[in-house]
Amino acid sequence: MFLKGAAVWVALMSATVAQAECRDDRVELKGEFGQISFSVELADTPQERSQGLMFRESMPRGAGMLFVYEYPQRAAFWMKNTLIPLDMLFIEEDGEITHIHENAIPGDLTAIPGGDQVFAVLEINGGLSRQYGISVGDALRHKVFSNSSPIWPC
Repeated sequence: MFLKGAAVWVALMSATVAQAECRDDRVELKGEFGQISFSVELADTPQERSQGLMFRESMPRGAGMLFVYEYPQRAAFWMKNTLIPLDMLFIEEDGEITHIHENAIPGDLTAIPGGDQVFAVLEINGGLSRQYGISVGDALRHKVFSNSSPIWPC
């Protein structure tokens, strides 16, 4: 009886730990490079998405902004009033990275297309995706991907 109770306790603790890994303020990535996480600010309203990272003079290395749409759609970004170079990771609804734009140029008004089925975009400091080895096909884990068969569930 003790072993059965211990197994139940271990299963419950494992589920609690797995749930604790998905937080609103963190996103995790995994791929051939291994795993990495970033603290993130969510931009999930039209107002937050339009403001983005504009006018910020710096961003900590382990930080980023996760832009989330209500449904998958065609998305393009620009760098108007953005003062720091950024890598943009375009992500489908299941958490798969489908396009990466590296080192977007501060202040550039050229549209940066991300694709037709963009559900989220993770912006991190320019050059980090190459430095860490983040690639198209890698997976993200965050609560926002939990509604549609994520490839890396919470």
